[in-house]
Amino acid sequence: MPEYNYDGFATDDYDFENIVGPMVGEKAPDFTLTTSDGTTLSLLEFEGEFLVLEMGSITCPLFQSRRPVMEAVAHDIDGVSSAVLYVREAHPGADIPSHKSFDDKMACAARLKAADGETRRVYVDGFEGRAHQAYGSMPNAVFIINKNGCVVFRSEWNNPTATRKALLALKAGNTVRAKSYFRPAMPNVALKTLRRAGKGSAADFFKGLPKLIWTNVIKRNLRLLLTGHVSGSRDTTC
Repeated sequence: MPEYNYDGFATDDYDFENIVGPMVGEKAPDFTLTTSDGTTLSLLEFEGEFLVLEMGSITCPLFQSRRPVMEAVAHDIDGVSSAVLYVREAHPGADIPSHKSFDDKMACAARLKAADGETRRVYVDGFEGRAHQAYGSMPNAVFIINKNGCVVFRSEWNNPTATRKALLALKAGNTVRAKSYFRPAMPNVALKTLRRAGKGSAADFFKGLPKLIWTNVIKRNLRLLLTGHVSGSRDTTC
C-alpha cells in the first residue's frame, strides 16, 4: 500500500472500482477534529437538520470546481450545516507538496480559508487521514448526515446539482431520487489548480487521466445509470 500522504498522484492511490465508507442508512463515523481556526469540535455535533460534508484539498481540481456552488448551497438552504473535511493533497506538486506533518495540513487548510475565500467550516483531518479513510478515502466525496448521525445521501464524487436536489428532497421529507453522476472539473479551474500546485502536479494528473476517464466518466456513470440506489430520509435511524 502506498503512503497515505503520497508525494505524487497515481491512480493506484485510489480504489475507483469499489464503494468504500459508510453507506446510506449506516452510522456516520464521528471524530473529534481541529478546525482551520484551531477550535476542537466533534464532527457530528452540528446545528440544523443535516450536515453536508465534502472532502477536499486545495490541489483537487474537482473540489475547486465545485466550491462556488457548494458554498451557495450552504448559504441558500436554511437549517443545514455545511462543512469541508480537509484531506490529503490530491495532486501535490513542488509548490504545494504532500503534508509532512499535521502543521502542514493545518497551513493548507488555513490557506483555503484565507487565500481561496472558503466560507464553510473546515475540519482538518489528522495527519494519517483516519477520518478520510473512514469516509472512503476519495478526494471529493460528499455525504449528507441527518440529526440521528446517519448517512442519508452519499456520492464518491460530488456532483453539486445532485447534492442540492438530494438536500432539498430531504428537507421536504421526500425520497431522494437524484443520482450523482460524475462530471469532470472545469478545464480552466483544473489547469489553474494544477499550475498552482507546482511542478509535477500536472504531469502526474495527465498520466493518470485515461484511467480516470475510463473508471469514472464511463464505467461509474454507466453503472449508476443501470442500477437503483438506497434512499435515506430526515427520520432515518441507524
